Amino acid sequence: MMPRDISRFAPGRTLLIDADDTLWENNIYFERAIAAFISYLDHREYTREQVRQKLDEVERENTRAHGYGLSSFRRALVTCFERLSTEPITPEKHERILSFAQLVADQEIELLPGVSDTLPELASRHRLILMTKGNQVEQADKLSRSGLGSHFTAVEIIREKNPEAYSSVCQKYELAPQSTWMIGNSPRSDINPALAAGLHAVYIHHPNTWVLEHEVIDAAPNGQHFLDLENFAKLAEFF
Repeated sequence: MMPRDISRFAPGRTLLIDADDTLWENNIYFERAIAAFISYLDHREYTREQVRQKLDEVERENTRAHGYGLSSFRRALVTCFERLSTEPITPEKHERILSFAQLVADQEIELLPGVSDTLPELASRHRLILMTKGNQVEQADKLSRSGLGSHFTAVEIIREKNPEAYSSVCQKYELAPQSTWMIGNSPRSDINPALAAGLHAVYIHHPNTWVLEHEVIDAAPNGQHFLDLENFAKLAEFF
């Protein structure tokens, strides 16, 4: 729950901050690529919603086997097309399917509202560590292009965010859970596992969070704080 007896936490906290859809736009580009893919498939039996459900299933399989990132997404599009198409995939069709993923790769970094002003303010009072999951090269490239790297004292790009990953990061940087917060837009990856690891958490709303990251947010255990904020700029009111 949101603490009501304080206006701002004391300086010196450690803030673990998510990247995609917390600092910059990400999923909206995948959604546009998926919409183009579904239109191209133009399935005669399945509705667009049903095709999307099939693609979600394939993406779940792929992320477990191959991790996150554009490579996994490309693989998911091809696999989904192969499963649903009544005709073989020609080289031309294959290239067209891959072009939808390329739409994502070609996007410039678009910082979310309030990030460029709020992040340096937070960095002046607290220790910031970027903690994101995904492909190492892709995420490092996004951070470089974002221009935000100087505000972080460390960067952790991991395969999956689970309680063990949060505990490992705390151990690596000698972080005390009672003064460490995880900040992000994903209930599944940013909030619930951080709370399970004994950290505090801040949920930053994003209207287009990836469907595979949706999850009911767990209640914060006794002694842990949970903040529910509508945007990134609101962080400056508490930190």
